[in-house]
Amino acid sequence: MSALPIEDMSNAYIEHSMVINNFVVEIGSQIKDSLCRVFGDGVQYQWRENDDKVVIPDASINCNIRDRKNVSFTGIPRFVMEVLSDATEKYDRGEKMETYCKVGVSEYWIVDWRKKSVEIYMFDYKEDGKPYSYLFKAVTEKNKDELGLVMFPNFKISFDHLFDFA
Repeated sequence: MSALPIEDMSNAYIEHSMVINNFVVEIGSQIKDSLCRVFGDGVQYQWRENDDKVVIPDASINCNIRDRKNVSFTGIPRFVMEVLSDATEKYDRGEKMETYCKVGVSEYWIVDWRKKSVEIYMFDYKEDGKPYSYLFKAVTEKNKDELGLVMFPNFKISFDHLFDFA
């Protein structure tokens, strides 16, 4: 039996997919009248700034959907969400976060369905032009009313709905 690629292991738990689906359905119903679109996992991005390596976020909001190369988007999403799994946590917190920062994603959520937490990272630029990330807010059950998209303040998803596994 051959080893599965790491991407195939990320959906080992149904809750992982449910968080993605909850986000895409909820935001998708609100975003349809804008120029942006929300996408779930399976949508590929390919950027020159990342040596044209393919990146597949768990969820993204892209306002540049005309920028495409074959089956991949080349436009930079303004928002990306990764849902942690044991197989991908190191990659999501390391290389993927660095890639999103380097290419110019504005907002990055790391969602841990096991701990029911959302870490909201923002990316900005230093005076010398180098990009950097910083933790804008961590949201848990204790401050769940503070959950919101920074780059899209008009789109709403509640903490309880994001983590609705019923």
